[in-house]
Amino acid sequence: MKRTSVVAVMLLFLVGLAFAGPADKAPAGRVVSGKVLDQNDNALPSAIVYLTNTRTRAVKTYIVGQDGSYRFPALSPNIDYELYAQINGHKSDTKTVSQFDNREQVFINLKIDTK
Repeated sequence: MKRTSVVAVMLLFLVGLAFAGPADKAPAGRVVSGKVLDQNDNALPSAIVYLTNTRTRAVKTYIVGQDGSYRFPALSPNIDYELYAQINGHKSDTKTVSQFDNREQVFINLKIDTK
């Protein structure tokens, strides 16, 4: 192999490393979390939160615990998501998490009028 070819290959390798960044820091994705509450801000245990990927229409669900908390980790920051909660036939408003919102952690409370 000629000397110029070896130098060119080494240079491309170094440029590739510079753009790749640190090997030990993989993107964790976005986290969407919050609480499901009634009109008096009381937790609604056993409510179900639905998270829809607007690109693929895939739906993830989460059954909230006693404190009303939900959490969806490792979501793509490049996709819009819609979420709402439901319990006993009552539903919250649908909220949107936009790909243009650059927060890594998004906190959204979902309120359900149970009366």
